[in-house]
Amino acid sequence: MKKIIVATDSFKGTLSARQACRLIAEEAAAVFPEAQVLSVPIADGGEGLVDALLASFRGERVGVRTFDPLGRRLRAEYALLEGGAALIEMAAAGGLPLLAENERDPMLTSTFGVGRLILDAVQRGADPIYVGLGGSATNDGGAGAAAALGLRFENGVGQAVTTGGGLREIERIDRREFDRLGLDGKLIFLVDVKNPLCGPNGAAAVFGPQKGASPEQVRVLDLGLRQLAGVIENAVGHDFSELEGIGAAGGFALPFAAFAGARIVGGIDFVLDRLSFDQKLEQTDLVISGEGRTDAQSAMGKAISEVARRAKRAGAHVAVISGLLGEGAEALKEFGVDDLVQTAPPGQTLAEALARAETNLRAASRAYLEGLKSSRASG
Repeated sequence: MKKIIVATDSFKGTLSARQACRLIAEEAAAVFPEAQVLSVPIADGGEGLVDALLASFRGERVGVRTFDPLGRRLRAEYALLEGGAALIEMAAAGGLPLLAENERDPMLTSTFGVGRLILDAVQRGADPIYVGLGGSATNDGGAGAAAALGLRFENGVGQAVTTGGGLREIERIDRREFDRLGLDGKLIFLVDVKNPLCGPNGAAAVFGPQKGASPEQVRVLDLGLRQLAGVIENAVGHDFSELEGIGAAGGFALPFAAFAGARIVGGIDFVLDRLSFDQKLEQTDLVISGEGRTDAQSAMGKAISEVARRAKRAGAHVAVISGLLGEGAEALKEFGVDDLVQTAPPGQTLAEALARAETNLRAASRAYLEGLKSSRASG
């Protein structure tokens, strides 16, 4: 074994991508001391995006006083990269982890606080501004963030609508302040899904329940997104509701695609390209990726599926070491994954697995690598 690359996403709620990569890389170096081991933390647009790129590029963290999804004061950070680009995780001010389980309600949550982060980047002259749309607690069609930037979606009495529950009341748009910001072409949204805005595969139906929405609320939220899209279509003469990925983060990118020429791109492709991942793959024997839970969704454009595809194309052996392997994980073998490894031992409860995440990851990585070395030696 001459060269090993460890490129994992975060193990959400337990280990950052950087921590997970370091642990696996240390075990790889111990089992294959002759190998060059590269640690390449990755992210696909959600948690860990800023960490993944600041690990490889010069930049600084910027702290902003803003608001969480329920309007409570919060201090959040984003990154200004060398060269003038800004990198924002919407989850920093609009993410599910900011809310207790009983606070999750996409009828009430808003992206207003995320808009404050974007506004700060605009005022600092950042260009382009990348916004990762993973891990959101919201389904407001970006109306909250738009309001923070001066783009007001108003109800019949002239009040700005900033929550998912209010979308059905939108009747008109006031964009005078927003247009003065000069955002055309500056915003690029990084997504890990390809969902449309509405319908059975839309933002509310697919992601609403995990954000706390009941079946009736899903229906109401979907109708609200249709109302928002319709008002926007009337204003610009174009329907954005079927744009690939527009359903990410409760339709966050919709107003910005319509009124600021914002683009939507795959988060993991963006990250891997910025990290020169294909070049790093040259003469690599083994690539190890992983995440907290690997299941059928992991094969739908998530980070590890793209890592596996690129690694296999480069001729490397590919392993996925994840906290839990759920239903559908085997689908990753279609992308080139050779080995799937679960770190949680049989019989361990979820609470125990989360508490012992580091110990489990070390033990499973060491066992897998030693087994791989033994099989190669005997083969």
